[in-house]
Amino acid sequence: MPLPPSRRLTLLTGACLAALLTGCGSPRAGQPDASAPGRVAVVASTNVYGDIARHIGGDRVDVTSIISDPGQDPHSYEADPQNQLALSRAKVVIENGGGYDDFVGRMLRAGHNDSAHLVDAVAVSGRTAPRGGRLNEHVWYDFPTVAKVADRIAAALAAADPGHARAFARNAAVFRAGLAPLEAGEARIRKEHGGEGIAITEPVPLYLTGASGLVDRTPPAFSEAVEEGDDVAPRVLRESLALFTERKVRALVCNEQTSGPQTAEAEAAARAAGIPVVPVTETLPKGEDYLGWMTANVRALAGALAR
Repeated sequence: MPLPPSRRLTLLTGACLAALLTGCGSPRAGQPDASAPGRVAVVASTNVYGDIARHIGGDRVDVTSIISDPGQDPHSYEADPQNQLALSRAKVVIENGGGYDDFVGRMLRAGHNDSAHLVDAVAVSGRTAPRGGRLNEHVWYDFPTVAKVADRIAAALAAADPGHARAFARNAAVFRAGLAPLEAGEARIRKEHGGEGIAITEPVPLYLTGASGLVDRTPPAFSEAVEEGDDVAPRVLRESLALFTERKVRALVCNEQTSGPQTAEAEAAARAAGIPVVPVTETLPKGEDYLGWMTANVRALAGALAR
């Protein structure tokens, strides 16, 4: 389900876009020029997909990741004028989809770029909202989906640069092979801890925890309120804190990039009960690549459950 307007990434004013698209902007120092000759200009909504594109494209791509600050809440990110310029020139665009980054489509239309090869991760995944529920759009924590996205990125790059199609396909195969140890890690957790309960602050890690055989015992109203940026109802908060005081869960997996008094209260209750807190993020930490980041996440989850 699309995020509410208060939590969606906001767009620039029409005047700023017009100024940029008539040539008044120039690339920032250190940011790839999306029109660099000889390479495919790629724009990704987050540095998660930007990193995957670099794995596959190698030195044949220039990648601009719109959201790249690990300290920034992606839901409240304000799009930069330079992002619009890069999108207007991109040959390949990678978005998460599922309402997570709707600004990408709007900015493409504003920049009149209807020729870019678009990769929508949620569409590639085939994931849909459960009956009576809402779609969990955080598909980069779903390793089979990431494998499909890698292949789709390779195909998009090949369409933009046919002369290097075989190299893109080889690189995608190498990247997919790097996902196998992550799925093996999930299988080990499932074998050793399948059926055990966890709590979450937001649904960010649920594809990972679900594939690991863990059961989310969080009251849905708690994680939904946190994700929406709303206050948690007192009764729901009491039920959530009871998961820790009554030791009904083995770990709390929390989104480190969004926090507030009520998530802090949940973390404090977990620690007071001796229940491990496992932080996760929505974007790549500084200096990490996707495979190393997810390896650390799987290991942290396994380590917490083994305590």
